[in-house]
Parts: sequence; C-alpha cells; structure tokens
Amino acid sequence: MIVDDMLLTPGAVRDAERWTAHNYHPLPVVISSAEGAWVTDVDGKRYLDCLAGYSALNFGHRHPKLIATAHEQLDRLTLTSRAFIHDQFADFCHELADLCGTELVLPMNTGAEAVETAIKVARKWGYQVKGVPAGQATIVVADGNFHGRTTTIISFSTDPDARNDFGPYTPGFRIVPYGDLTALAEAIDETTVAVLLEPIQGEQGVVVPPTGYLPGVRQLCTEQNVLFLADEIQSGLGRTGATFALDHEGVKPDMYLLGKALGGGIVPVSAVAADKSVLGVLRPGEHGSTFGGNPLACAVATEVVRLLATGDFQRRSAELGARLHTALGGLVGEGLVAVRGRGLWAGIDIDPSLMTGRQACERLAARGVLAKDTHGSTIRLAPPLVVEPEELDFAVEQLRAILS
Repeated sequence: MIVDDMLLTPGAVRDAERWTAHNYHPLPVVISSAEGAWVTDVDGKRYLDCLAGYSALNFGHRHPKLIATAHEQLDRLTLTSRAFIHDQFADFCHELADLCGTELVLPMNTGAEAVETAIKVARKWGYQVKGVPAGQATIVVADGNFHGRTTTIISFSTDPDARNDFGPYTPGFRIVPYGDLTALAEAIDETTVAVLLEPIQGEQGVVVPPTGYLPGVRQLCTEQNVLFLADEIQSGLGRTGATFALDHEGVKPDMYLLGKALGGGIVPVSAVAADKSVLGVLRPGEHGSTFGGNPLACAVATEVVRLLATGDFQRRSAELGARLHTALGGLVGEGLVAVRGRGLWAGIDIDPSLMTGRQACERLAARGVLAKDTHGSTIRLAPPLVVEPEELDFAVEQLRAILS
C-alpha cells in the first residue's frame, strides 16, 4: 500500500498550479500514459476516460494506425508552410472533401481557427456574392453556444465566464434562442450572411435541438440566401453515431466546421469544408496559417478520414450509444434529473440537492472514471469510440454508486 507522502500526484499538482495561469480548473489527476479508452496517472492508478479530450480522442489514446502514420511522417517531413505544396496535402483535402460531400477544404489548426475562418468567408461571400453593403454583414447565432474563446467568438457568447471583462466586443452578430425557428426567421434580414450553429450544443450540456429544427434552419437559409455554417467540431466525425450530427436529420450545411477528432488525438487539426461557390471567394494573402495543413497534420488526418470512411466507428458509436443511454435512463429519478444526447455523447443533469457537477466528477475520479462538469450540476460523458461495452457498464455503475 502506498501512503500519501509517497504519492507523486500532490506535488505534480502543486507544480502545475505554481507555474501556469489559472485559466482551467482541472481535476487533481496527473496522467502519464494512456492507451485506448484508459489513462494511467503518475502513481499508477488507471482511469476510464469518459471525456476523450472533448471528442478530440474519438479514436482513443494512441490508436495504432494513427501512431504508425505519425511516426512514419515524423521521419520524413513535418512542416513546409503553405508557401510550398507537400506530398500529403492533396490527399488530405481530397479525401476530407469526399467525406463531407463538398468541393473544397481549407485546413487550419484549432477549432477556434475554423470558426474564425468560417466567419471571414461568410462575410466576404456576403459582400461579393449576396451584395450586402460593405461593413454591414451580420451573422445569426444561438444562445448557449460555444464556438471557442477568441475575442471575436466570445463577442457572441452568452456564457459570462467566457465573455465578461474581455470587451470591447466585435459587432455583427445577433443571438437568438437555440431551437426556436420563429426567432431565427425574425433575426434574418437583408444584411444576414450566415447562421452559425452547433447541431448539438456540447458545452451547454449536450443539448439536442427539437426534431425538425435543423431541417427548418436549412430551409430558412436556402429561402433567404444565407449560408448555414455547421460547427461539428465536437459533434462530428463519428461522435453521435453518424459521420456528422446533421446526418441524423438528413441536413447538409453550406460549410462544415471541423476539428478535435480530425487530429486523431495526436496533433491539432481543423478545417472548413464547402463548395467552390463559398470557399472560392478567398484569394491568396487573404487568410492562412503557417502550420495549417502541415505534412504531419495532413498525414494523421488523412488516416482519420480513412478510418471514418469504413463506417465502422459510426456504427459502433450508434450501437454503444444506445446501450449507454438506456443505462443512464434507468438512473433518472434515482439521482439524475435528466439525460440527453446522441451516440456516445451524453449530458447528465444531477439532482442539485445531491451535489454539484464538479463534486460528481471528483467522486467519479476517485472511483476510476474521468468526466467533465459544466453549468452547475450537469456533467458530460463522451468516451472514446473504441470503448468496450463492459467498460461503459463500469462507468454507469460508478455513477450509480456516487448517486446512492
């Protein structure tokens, strides 16, 4: 038995707190290795990872094909900048475009960069194609959104932690209630160039909109000559039991915003995918990134696209997701107030009289399960898509235990 003064975790936590800005409030877990759906801390304790890097680890930690691809590319070429073309670039853009059913792809690095790219492209499209007067473009967004934390993006956030004290704010955005088609229609006018939405709001607590809402958004955008920008950074690439969350309702946006899982949990990779009529408005020098679409990123992300092209991960997410939601549903009324989600993605509202979401995550961690809280007594579960059925059962049993 290891006594407390022999543990490495407390000292490692203190060092991390000493030397970093406190922009996160992590659980006191110090991970040193991982494989598949499991991580191990510096003291040898194993945890089932039910956060999966906010969907960045959809394929688990150190997926063998992705690691092999990264190793091979590391031995050849890692960076050129976009001043030159490298031999991994075309395959990545082509295969991702095929997966999305679009004509073009613009690679970047982070999810926030993908959102910023979409905003810039939509505005330019509005001026050059739709004919919006210069400087007047507006974009409609939903309350409860989470699209990143740049100064432009937090300008249309309704989360006070993300927004407060970071002004002055970027104009040009209109916020409407999520899931309300009438409010959306009323917000669109001749200056509107785009509607930017998450098909499922992850940070808000895995909130799924009412059936028919997303097809209604698509119809409104088509009728009003407005671009539909779908932020599938967390919801896309297999998480919900389909390639994209929009697929569940047969909806295709004018632009997909992708990230997180696209990098396979190895490198940051993001992209926007759209047709030439949209992305074709960009000209050399108007937008870019030194690291965007670098050889290492493209090699790994191409392998990610090939894993998804088989459909195996989407089917696995759908089947295991049904198992997860059935089990979680059995806890409603026994400590849970509500369960939401789709595929291997669940938002769980704990009875606030029992504990906060943070307390729930601390108690789950003590029992070997890692999860993340958000907004009071809500926690999220998003295990890697490689998780085994009995591992899901283990996670639910630990949740049951802390609720009793």
